[in-house]
Amino acid sequence: MKPLILTGWFTPEFTRLGLADLVVHFPSRFVWGPLPSPDELVTYLGACTPTHRPVEHWSTFASRWNRSENRSHEDLGLAEFCQLYETIELWFDTKPNAQLQLIWLLDYFRSHPNTVARLKLRLIDIEMIGIDRFGKWMPPAVDVTERELATASAAWQAYRAATPEGCFDLLRKDLSALPLLRPALAELLNELPSASTGLGATEMRMVEMVAEGHAGTNNLFHLSSLRRTRIFNEWEHGYLLDGLALGPRPAVAGLDNELRTISRENLGLVSQRTTEAGCP
Repeated sequence: MKPLILTGWFTPEFTRLGLADLVVHFPSRFVWGPLPSPDELVTYLGACTPTHRPVEHWSTFASRWNRSENRSHEDLGLAEFCQLYETIELWFDTKPNAQLQLIWLLDYFRSHPNTVARLKLRLIDIEMIGIDRFGKWMPPAVDVTERELATASAAWQAYRAATPEGCFDLLRKDLSALPLLRPALAELLNELPSASTGLGATEMRMVEMVAEGHAGTNNLFHLSSLRRTRIFNEWEHGYLLDGLALGPRPAVAGLDNELRTISRENLGLVSQRTTEAGCP
């Protein structure tokens, strides 16, 4: 049987090229807003019940259920569903949110040893893989052992803590079991408010870019090579820009004042009213 793939990003190429029987994509954004409660996460990964809404269960984001050999078992909890496969591959890239998803899942699987024995980890840099070459370059599959699980659990508990001391402590420890975790944690900690400016790394870089003349939202939100930060997505960058422009002491001028009254859930109208910005 082809493996089950668990991943932090969605591409149909996994199943189109025959790499997997089924792909489960995790859309969770652990870098923005309050983290889901432990009960919410247990519910998400557990067995589906009549009280579940579709987006509250992992099976919602599984691709091509109709072609899977196990399509009749989508109501199972994730660990139990994994028992239907000889191999479960975890494909996670270098970005901080993907690394948080990975440590969350490894922490979850730690209490399911029968599933752990089937886990393989593939660490990738998705930006190195063009869609035309997908499947021709395969990152090595590494067995998941207690070393990876312990590192992931320690990191997940530290990240869930109310204060960041545990994450700073982790940077002084051996994290080599998960080699992409250390740089991800360092980037996340750089987003804490600076003692001198009160701004995180992405906010500070946005102010610098505006001062350099990069006022359009395309540059500010999308050009990661120019922005040089990787934590947030385009909508989250928009919310950060709102904070810089619409606070009591604005660092950026030029945004439409109507943004103050638009619900953040109304993404279409927010996008229409976001204009070029400049330093006051």
